Amino acid sequence: MKTTKTKKNTEKKDVAVVDSKAIKTHPLIKGPRITEKSAIASEKGVYTFNVATEANKNEIKKAIKMLYGVSPVKVSITQITAKTVVRRGKEGVKQGGKKAVVHLKKGEKITFA
Repeated sequence: MKTTKTKKNTEKKDVAVVDSKAIKTHPLIKGPRITEKSAIASEKGVYTFNVATEANKNEIKKAIKMLYGVSPVKVSITQITAKTVVRRGKEGVKQGGKKAVVHLKKGEKITFA
């Protein structure tokens, strides 16, 4: 019984490693910021990303070019403030961060899987 459990565990670990290698990542770009507003803007070639708090515009331009193969024309950065929220009577804090709005040339697109 013990040998079958270890085999299952090793198989799951191998699958997880293969999946993580297939995804392109960058330490500065946490992921796309998917909201209704950003979905409408993406039709016009403007994409929004959650980025690391220490990232600057030049680093974000290089990271977008490396990850998606498109060259941004303009990058705007906005600080997101932390907000207090109440859920089920308990007070908590929504973590803040930084977002980047990336403008692309006409005709260029980024597709998210």
